[in-house]
Amino acid sequence: MAFFKGVISKIKDGLVKTREVFASRVRSLLIGRVLTEELITELQAALLQADVGVAGTRKLIDGIRADYLAGKLKSGEDVLAYLKREIKALWPEEDRKLRRAASGPTVILVTGINGAGKTTSISKLCAMLRKQGHTVLLAACDTFRAGAVRQLEIWGERLGVEVVKGQQGGDPAAVAFDACRAAIARNVDYLIIDTAGRLHTQDPLMRQLAKIKSVVARNFPPSATDPAPRGAPHETLLVLDATSGQNALRQAEEFAKAADVSGIFLAKLDGTAKGGIVIAIRSVTNIPVKFVGVGETPDDIEPFDPEAFVDALFSTETAEK
Repeated sequence: MAFFKGVISKIKDGLVKTREVFASRVRSLLIGRVLTEELITELQAALLQADVGVAGTRKLIDGIRADYLAGKLKSGEDVLAYLKREIKALWPEEDRKLRRAASGPTVILVTGINGAGKTTSISKLCAMLRKQGHTVLLAACDTFRAGAVRQLEIWGERLGVEVVKGQQGGDPAAVAFDACRAAIARNVDYLIIDTAGRLHTQDPLMRQLAKIKSVVARNFPPSATDPAPRGAPHETLLVLDATSGQNALRQAEEFAKAADVSGIFLAKLDGTAKGGIVIAIRSVTNIPVKFVGVGETPDDIEPFDPEAFVDALFSTETAEK
């Protein structure tokens, strides 16, 4: 229980700006009011302003209106309880678990555009796995951006993790191949592969990502005991910058088409008023958020917990100060 409270507290700290939006535009709108069609319309506008997105807002409003007409919801407080319940239900526990190989190294491919916080997010993921007692190997496949390999090396040195690298401007797929062979030879628990910070509109770079995935799949063919239907990479995590709001949603849609994304690492959640984008992404892409970054240090990572997220989202602490 103490750990859970600590998680809630940390997420509350990270969601200060988002909490201000939800407390002022959503929660305060509902408290003490009788539910009417007019209030439902006002709530719809508030949810859109809170970056819940068109699809997410429509789903929530349709459910509220149906229950209102059926006589199940009569007050703003009823609606508040409904919102909390429905938002929490968007992320079943099974969807949020980090997938693992049945045997041998688990391969995590990490992708996302430049500036999203990809390398820092990798360091946080690496630090978390190390604290859990796992061995980790990093692969520096972002060979195109100046300094990207060195940036990953610096994190590796800080965390005590080896980095497999190649030449600046070299073939990322060749680095991925070397990293796969090294992970197998050393029997590490996790191989985390950093990819070029590509824009989702850059088709040649998307093809390079597909090439890396093909190399990984050949080195780690699925077995009968592996989690069906995936072989390697067992996870493809897309790092999104929470501060970018609806742009993050568009990136999630495009990367989902090109990269078979299995989970999202939502970075920079501590610096945004756009935390509602978590709901929008789930509603549109059905990709679960698996981790959130709530600070600048390697320890500032939390497995995404909808209970803690929603409790923090609707907290009144900021509004009352």
